[in-house]
Amino acid sequence: MLKQILSFRSLKISKLIFVIVLIYIQSCTKSVSNNSENLVFRYNEHRNISSLDPAFSKDLADIWGTNQIFNGLVQMNDKLEVQPAIAKTWQISDSAKTYTFNLRDDILFHKHHLFEKDSTRTIKASDFEFSLNRLKDEKLASPGSWVLNKVDKFYAANDSTFIIKLKQSFPAFLGLLTMKYCSVVPKEVVEYYGTEFRSNPIGTGPFRFKRWEENVKLVLRKNQHYFEKDSKGKQLPYLEAIAVTFLPDKQSEFLQFAQGNIDFVSGLDASYKDEILTTEGELKSNYTEDVNMIRGPYLNTEYLGFFMESQVNEVQSQKIRQVINLGFERKKMITYLRNGIGIAANGGFIPKGLPGFDDTIGYYYNPKKAKELLNQFKKETNVSQPKVTLTTTSNYLNFCEYIQRELQKIGLEIVVDVIPASSLKDLKANGQLDFFRASWIADYPDAENYLSLYYSKNFAPNGPNYTHFKNETFDRLYEKAYLETNSEKRSELYTKMDSLVMQSAPIIPLFYDEVVRFTRKNIEGLGINAINLLNLKKVKKSINNL
Repeated sequence: MLKQILSFRSLKISKLIFVIVLIYIQSCTKSVSNNSENLVFRYNEHRNISSLDPAFSKDLADIWGTNQIFNGLVQMNDKLEVQPAIAKTWQISDSAKTYTFNLRDDILFHKHHLFEKDSTRTIKASDFEFSLNRLKDEKLASPGSWVLNKVDKFYAANDSTFIIKLKQSFPAFLGLLTMKYCSVVPKEVVEYYGTEFRSNPIGTGPFRFKRWEENVKLVLRKNQHYFEKDSKGKQLPYLEAIAVTFLPDKQSEFLQFAQGNIDFVSGLDASYKDEILTTEGELKSNYTEDVNMIRGPYLNTEYLGFFMESQVNEVQSQKIRQVINLGFERKKMITYLRNGIGIAANGGFIPKGLPGFDDTIGYYYNPKKAKELLNQFKKETNVSQPKVTLTTTSNYLNFCEYIQRELQKIGLEIVVDVIPASSLKDLKANGQLDFFRASWIADYPDAENYLSLYYSKNFAPNGPNYTHFKNETFDRLYEKAYLETNSEKRSELYTKMDSLVMQSAPIIPLFYDEVVRFTRKNIEGLGINAINLLNLKKVKKSINNL
């Protein structure tokens, strides 16, 4: 049985952590009720949650929390298709620049003493007007303000009709509106709490806020008045509650999962990957009885980036950038360092699964070609021992050292510099790193989101173009794609742009990630999606195997 399988060679957990976990489990059980404990979905968030205000849902931990509490006009299903939410229908007109949303009239905010009638009230179009205006408020400084960059104006035509007008057509706009930034919030509650709305959230979602002890525990309760139903007409959600712990490291998290104290673990960490998976990415036999694993594409490209305005000769050289792209075998790296989880990035920057992806435009392992290019560089520059410094964080040190060893065989020295994640983020944004590790997770499922990293008007720190890549042809195609409403033609434009990036090689794509989720056998309906959104409204938990 899984509870007896705890053969962690390097795992060391203090008695203090066990005490904290036990206290937490007991308190969460009491806060929900002993009779309903089997209906509590328990998971750990090792990154903590910074805010439960959807206007600040930038990180995955915050997004997972706010996704249970709030709704927007539209939502994304597991196939990344835009579906109705508070808007039951919508029309797109005026050359795809005007969006008219028709709202449901039966959706209630969670109960709060500030609401006059029965401590709640129905959603109105004016609530969306207020909510989106919050994103534009410079004093609030929401990280989601960019979502409205292409919006000209928006307004409530009446209580049930909300209209958004764009400055120009933008095919991915509906996908943008599914982001948690665009959730509806009640004006009276937000104005009452001010900045403390972050810890006193009131929304319309399947679960309502109950209790939050920051960095210790979060408890959400079932919304008895939630508007969505399943295919058989039964009201969602099925669960009674959600209980979140905040153990700070993945080893501790996995141990709690192995002991049955939490129901779900997301992602694959080096501390336990060899314990649970084979090198082929399959569950080991001693876990198959008690654990389910689900995996699928993740819109996340892991890569190395060059700062194109660097004064370092090696970084300025297209040949050296191509040498590194050609000089290591990505598939081998995935097999041995990630136990087969992930897809070797032999295509461009656009990940597999998005229109525009093309696996013929990237680089495959070719040490012979790499040596030829390296020798050409040496002759042209009279640099006999070329060297590049790669800056990374400790979490990705094993990948960088693998590349370092492989390129050393060819004759290129790579010095690996490890710094804290916060430092790497700041230095990368300010152009102070010549060669750095990075990743890009889709904000919305459209390749334009990836290609925005190479548009010259998006230079960091004012945009996501961390490499400062600039190409006039790319810029022209990027702007043309905004106006193209035909999905096939737009996909062709995306591929052309991605190909231009790979020819210049300001980046080295490493792998396209996969979502991996481990659950106990008594959990049903969790599902999986390519943006790794945690959706718990259709999850069921039985008492079997508890």
